[in-house]
Amino acid sequence: MTLGVTLSSTSRQLPLDDTVRLAREARDAGLHSAWFGQSFAYDSPMLAALVGREVPGLQVGTAALPVFGRHPLLVSSQAQTAQAATGGRYHLGLALGTRHLTETAFGLPYQRPIGLLREFLTALRPLLDSGEADFHGELLTATTPYPAAVPGARPPVPVLVAAMGPQALRVSGELADGILPFLAGPRALAEHIVPAVTAAAEAAGRPAPRIVALVPGVVTADPEGLRPRAAEALSLYERIPSYRRVLDLSGADRAADLAVLGDEETVAAEVRRYHEAGATEVVFTATDLGGEDARSRTWKLLGALSGASG
Repeated sequence: MTLGVTLSSTSRQLPLDDTVRLAREARDAGLHSAWFGQSFAYDSPMLAALVGREVPGLQVGTAALPVFGRHPLLVSSQAQTAQAATGGRYHLGLALGTRHLTETAFGLPYQRPIGLLREFLTALRPLLDSGEADFHGELLTATTPYPAAVPGARPPVPVLVAAMGPQALRVSGELADGILPFLAGPRALAEHIVPAVTAAAEAAGRPAPRIVALVPGVVTADPEGLRPRAAEALSLYERIPSYRRVLDLSGADRAADLAVLGDEETVAAEVRRYHEAGATEVVFTATDLGGEDARSRTWKLLGALSGASG
């Protein structure tokens, strides 16, 4: 199993140079990958491309780019450019987003999200594989009157989806390379998420999907003192229906209940639980909640675990 971290701050946008510095620290600590969320500030694929080019040897990924308000042709261009810039170390994550952000920010109706995801992936895959598409769906059209392949964008960019609900898992198993569940505890993974996406991949004749579990966590000597900060940082997810459902499936009352907080032994045991539940990769988020010393301690442990499992 490989381990990575998200490179972001829970309280502010980091300057680009600071992000590159942290990426180097992550690589030097022995971590396998660094992931970047998509907000209304940085363009995540561009940020991943810049950081990946500056920090050789580190896998970089987007987790995750909402499909509403975007088009497969443009996302393909972004992803292929990042793949070429990083020498084949880029991973594209897609998401359905939320009704509130989609309708408030983009002014788009949040309608037929699963249908849009299916059409988006169907159009995107040939673009990433060959630079060509001829897709005419109900919700979008993607054709290539000119070639859309980026030189050096090899191997084809892997596509993962932030899927946790039954319909999204089915589509992701059929058409994507894996999933990016967040705030899905070991119970939800083992009993609901991993079996569903794996069965869909098998039925479609695809390889076993990657399960990249995003987990908030910090190595700390004061877990109970840090938990209120985790509760504040994660509380917004409790109001989003898709996250509320997966929290319930995980046996968690609050999102902060799934934050992995404790000493090295405690955190290592939780990483193993996620692995046993079916996660092929674990990516820790919110590792800055306890300050710089705790973040460095967390990354040191995750790097050691990654090296030991490799």
